[in-house]
Amino acid sequence: GILEKVRLYLIKKLLPDLEDRRKYHEEFASSTSFHGVHNIVPRQSKARRALWLLIVAGCLAIVIWQICSRFIYYFSWPTTTTVVVQYVENIKFPAVTFCNLNRFQADAVSNLKVIFLIWNIVSTILKKFAMEDKYSQELNDFLLGNQNFSIKDFTRKNGFFLNSSTLLECDFFGKPCYPQDFEHVFTEYGNCFTFNHNDLSARRVSLSGRGLHLLFDVQQDKFTDDPTLGYTDAGITFVIHSPQELPRFDGLGLLTPVGMHTQVAIRQLKSIIQEYPWGECKPDIKLQYHKIYNTNGCLLECKARYIQDWCGCLPFILPGNGTECDLLKFYKCVYPAVYDIEIKGLCTVGTHNSTCPAPCEETDYPTTVTYSNFGGEKAIKQFSTKLKKSPEYIRQNLVRIEIKYHDLRYKITQQQKALTISDLLADVGGQLGLFCGASMITIIELLEYIFTNFCWMCIFLLLKAPEMPEWNNPSQNQPTHKERKRGIQEC
Repeated sequence: GILEKVRLYLIKKLLPDLEDRRKYHEEFASSTSFHGVHNIVPRQSKARRALWLLIVAGCLAIVIWQICSRFIYYFSWPTTTTVVVQYVENIKFPAVTFCNLNRFQADAVSNLKVIFLIWNIVSTILKKFAMEDKYSQELNDFLLGNQNFSIKDFTRKNGFFLNSSTLLECDFFGKPCYPQDFEHVFTEYGNCFTFNHNDLSARRVSLSGRGLHLLFDVQQDKFTDDPTLGYTDAGITFVIHSPQELPRFDGLGLLTPVGMHTQVAIRQLKSIIQEYPWGECKPDIKLQYHKIYNTNGCLLECKARYIQDWCGCLPFILPGNGTECDLLKFYKCVYPAVYDIEIKGLCTVGTHNSTCPAPCEETDYPTTVTYSNFGGEKAIKQFSTKLKKSPEYIRQNLVRIEIKYHDLRYKITQQQKALTISDLLADVGGQLGLFCGASMITIIELLEYIFTNFCWMCIFLLLKAPEMPEWNNPSQNQPTHKERKRGIQEC
């Protein structure tokens, strides 16, 4: 049958006899580049063969253990952190956003408390805030009677403004600056103004100890917050950030109260994070309305998408080009939507599998802040004469802020792979060479030897398989093999 023909072919062509197979094993042991194996061939004494068998087996076990441990260590994705301090001749100045702690003018509307409540509903998008139920009826009455009221236009018109009466002095590295050098931006403090926005002028400083010098007049007689809502301070709050990023005051803002002189020494710190699985960043993520990726901008865009889907409008305080939400939409839909986003964790930050993972590169500006009372007696008299204001007004309204680099250097904190592919291959090759004298050529020799013996084993098992039945059953009219044999004997 067919199986018998296959067996004959395998015996004659592919399966060598026992003596040839024995010679193949001896030749492999004598010629392989795997050290020590040639000492195990039968030509050696039994004691020497046993000793070398233990040596080779022991070295092989150590190699397997070492290689497995290196692979386990590699797939744990280890990292190391390096810190590099780079001194430079000049360094880019960051963006600084300034806000007045007093958000609105006192004479803007008769019921200013309602405006604060409305603004708190708006700013809840940027920070967590819970509105008390005792104001809900008052707020509902205002919304029903002022359906065309625009909190955006009201804030821009009646909030903190920057002009020659509020910005008394401005100097950047020896050159004067003006209110036109500041860009308006909405934050949880209402109207705020950013110096060096978008890094348009690429402002740099080439000497430590000099930078941005400002003198503000907060004008407490025109601006006031409601103490019953928790607004009890007067002064300027500001945050230092990258020019390509939006300001974030939540937990990061610095505060200068009235009558104080604040000196801020900054340093530049760059952080470089590895991509997943070594780190938590994902380099392929791009933001639609921000030049560079950052978690705060990503979080705002995430909230904007959900709110636009649920409410059919977009809050003016969020990035995007959607239809602006009116006050009723803010109160009836946006505020509950933001609460739902926070509770359900629809916009998460931090890990690689979150909505907004950590950035692969970011720049921070650690600060050292010192305070002193603003002006001595002579300075107070000078400003009083210049501004035609009383000394008491000077102490209750003026704020001086100086922001400068501590030194002309920046620090880079970089997360690096502790073990790369090339390092892993070098470790594996070193272990093989140290304990077995093996290389990649040796691995190929062993694979060839194993494959050859595997083929011989398959052929041997195939030859030992039981005989298969005839493909065609003998016909009833034709004599079988035994009948033909019996007939021949009888004949």
